[in-house]
Amino acid sequence: MKKIIAFASLIVLMAFGMPEKKIRIFLIGDSTMADKPLAENPERGWGQLFPDFLTEAVQVKNYAVNGRSTKSFIKEGRWDSVMKNLQANDYVLIQFGHNDQKKEDSNRYAAPQGLYRDNLIRFIKETRLKGATPILVTPVMRRKFDASGKFVDQHGEYPDAVRAVAKEMNVLLIDLHKSSEALIEKEGVEGSKKLFLWIDPKHFKAAAGGKKDDTHFSVYGAASVASLVCAAITEKNFPLAQYLKPSAHPEKLAYELPKIYQPHFKKDTFNILGFGAMNDGVTLNTKAIQATIDACEKNGGGTVLIPAGLWLTGPIVLKSNIELHAVRGALVSFTEDKTQYPLVASSFEGVEAARCQSPISATDAENIAITGAGIFNGSGNVWRPVKKGKITDSEWKNLQRTGFLSADKSSWYPSASALKGSVAGDVGKLSSGKKLSDFEEVRDFLRPNFLRISQCKNVLLQGVTFENSPAWTMHLAVSQHITIKNVTVKNPWYGQNTDALDLESCANVLIDGCSFDTGDDGICIKSGRDEEGRKRGIPTENVIAQNTTVYHSHGGFVIGSEMSGGARNIFVSNCTFIGSDIGLRFKTTRGRGGVVEKIYASNIRMKDIAGEAILFDMYYMAKDPVPLAGEKAEMPKIETLPVNEGTPVFRDFFFSDIVCRGAEKAIFIRGIPEMNIRNVQISNAVLQSRKGIECTEATGVVLKNIRLVTAEPSPLVYIQNSNGISIDNLMYDLPTDLLFSVTGDRSANIKVSQTDFSKAKTKTSFGFGAQPSSLIIK
Repeated sequence: MKKIIAFASLIVLMAFGMPEKKIRIFLIGDSTMADKPLAENPERGWGQLFPDFLTEAVQVKNYAVNGRSTKSFIKEGRWDSVMKNLQANDYVLIQFGHNDQKKEDSNRYAAPQGLYRDNLIRFIKETRLKGATPILVTPVMRRKFDASGKFVDQHGEYPDAVRAVAKEMNVLLIDLHKSSEALIEKEGVEGSKKLFLWIDPKHFKAAAGGKKDDTHFSVYGAASVASLVCAAITEKNFPLAQYLKPSAHPEKLAYELPKIYQPHFKKDTFNILGFGAMNDGVTLNTKAIQATIDACEKNGGGTVLIPAGLWLTGPIVLKSNIELHAVRGALVSFTEDKTQYPLVASSFEGVEAARCQSPISATDAENIAITGAGIFNGSGNVWRPVKKGKITDSEWKNLQRTGFLSADKSSWYPSASALKGSVAGDVGKLSSGKKLSDFEEVRDFLRPNFLRISQCKNVLLQGVTFENSPAWTMHLAVSQHITIKNVTVKNPWYGQNTDALDLESCANVLIDGCSFDTGDDGICIKSGRDEEGRKRGIPTENVIAQNTTVYHSHGGFVIGSEMSGGARNIFVSNCTFIGSDIGLRFKTTRGRGGVVEKIYASNIRMKDIAGEAILFDMYYMAKDPVPLAGEKAEMPKIETLPVNEGTPVFRDFFFSDIVCRGAEKAIFIRGIPEMNIRNVQISNAVLQSRKGIECTEATGVVLKNIRLVTAEPSPLVYIQNSNGISIDNLMYDLPTDLLFSVTGDRSANIKVSQTDFSKAKTKTSFGFGAQPSSLIIK
């Protein structure tokens, strides 16, 4: 009977396929590579995070142990354990050296040109006898800088000994010594501390007394070093390269995406109740909450706790090393008394300006967080103007019981001060000797951004809700290492300038699992405006936005228009846009300057988009993207101007796997004659819209596997003054009178392949100087 069952099991396995044998990678080395306990422990070995960048076809077996040298690893029988388990086609990564150089310890010391070298050769030979592949790894760098800030190597002859053995034995080599030195130097004297264990006391149980450890890695450091190993595997085209995990973006592997450092905090808690705060919704708690924050800062940091209740407050300022934690049931309501928000030097829309103080702010701080399940309400209704065309007649009638109307009766302002500011030129701009006091008469017009974080490092926003913002909701400027996770933003759809998130000249940012519903842009990337932004010259870069839903907004994901410092290395994936005016929106105009490049978007879902699903526009008009009732969309004046520092550049966009159900237009690309939009690649998209594709003043656009479900498919594709356009496998559901319309005497090198022309009455038309030879059908 057992034989019958076994035979039946074999038949089943043969029918469904034998389980594929995993590629096994053995790691042998010291503490910098070893696995570490996860609970309340800040330390990780790079080998511990290495599997995160490998496919499921790989099994990593980490035999690395703290404190081991080649000598002690062998003496303790650890190499014998590896050999017992090693099989043909396995790999062994070998990294020693830190402990081999300890002359004072006879149990571990191995001279670089003697026993150390001999042990490496032994590892190689015995690995090969098993039919496995050895890979040598030079010792990873420790962190050390001299008094002048120059990096100091502490490994002596050991890295060269590894390199020599690799060459002599014809072994694959990963020069982690060299690449980790470059990483540490790039991070700098202070920044490189994030890679290692610089921990203040009482942050983790495993480091309760604190640490200043320049050898062992933080989570951020271990991930960064593991990525260096993967980069070497890629660059040298090792056989293991085929097992590196892809990212959500076809052009990038997982290890190539940005790394973001996340702050941690001292295990001390300061409850605002202990400083006199009252949750009656009437008492103004500004002083009590700020006193709590100040006491926490004096303590060296910790958590400022906001319990459940309705807490009325004025503006508060966060300080370094503080986590502001609002529990579920906490509602922090910022006062409607505008006199509580003094004018301060700030910025708005990329220009230094006077603004009223933000309800929550931080400047020049490190390690700050706002966490919890609480709600922060900005009382934006007493600040914001309202356009008549954005609300119902009854709402407009009720609104006029207070406030003031503009001269043309199309906009409502909450105060005379706000109305006066709306008609003043350059209001709030701090230039030509202007002082804050010069704007007191129009202060109500200078609405504060709800949360403003400027020139900060290591920022965490997690779990909280921001609602009813006066202007931009979350504005982070010139800051680094930012995590925004599971944050909700709720603003009325008619709320002017209430962008959910604006990142201005920021680097290394993770946006994950958020939900935004607002009156202006959803996720918006900026870097300063015009000459002021170019002079600052700090791009927004290394941003991951994923698993986020944007409901009503002017744009789901947006770059611009204030992008004069540039934007690059932006990765958007697994996001959903529902009811946005535009889905993916990239906007600029002449005078901005700046380079926007290396932008990636994949697995994007859209529904009920009022305007374009995908839009590139270098003629941004600073108006609502979808005209209100009675408004007309203005066409720009087309002329070629000289290229100068104010000429913006859009290039290198890579989009894939996009679905849109409902839009006015599928794809809109409009460059300027003197600087075409370049190298836009869109593949694997299904776009349901009223109109199809429009491409003007663009070069090197590639559209592949695009399905258009259009209500008005004539022409399906309009191309004007564009060059080097490739359209491969264009699909369309409904018959069309005209498939391709090509205009402009600069249109050339348009290639169409694998496309069905049978449902088109007319395949192509040419006008305004375009020649039939400009389009080639393959």
